[in-house]
Amino acid sequence: MRPEEAAVKEVTTASFEQDVLNADKPVLVDFWAEWCGPCRAVSPILEQIDGETEKLDVVKVNVDKEPDLAMRYGITSIPAMKLFQGGEVVHELIGARPKPAIEQELAQYL
Repeated sequence: MRPEEAAVKEVTTASFEQDVLNADKPVLVDFWAEWCGPCRAVSPILEQIDGETEKLDVVKVNVDKEPDLAMRYGITSIPAMKLFQGGEVVHELIGARPKPAIEQELAQYL
């Protein structure tokens, strides 16, 4: 797989409704920033999860580029991952975690 294929889709304010709120399956939104070390640590884990399951989509929102989305969803610390299902937040994970911990948190929604 080429690196550009592995990358998780970047979502903006303009595409958020279509990519997340109107999605036909659960979407895990990773709120992150380039300067955030823990965000960079969790990013490859989320790319793996995205590539390993068809039951869930993983997307990223850069809080520095999309402050309105960060404010709308109450992001006060990053990395913050919110699982959306049917246009609503159904679960939230705050902070970097190892892959098994993230998968365990998401298991009940998949």
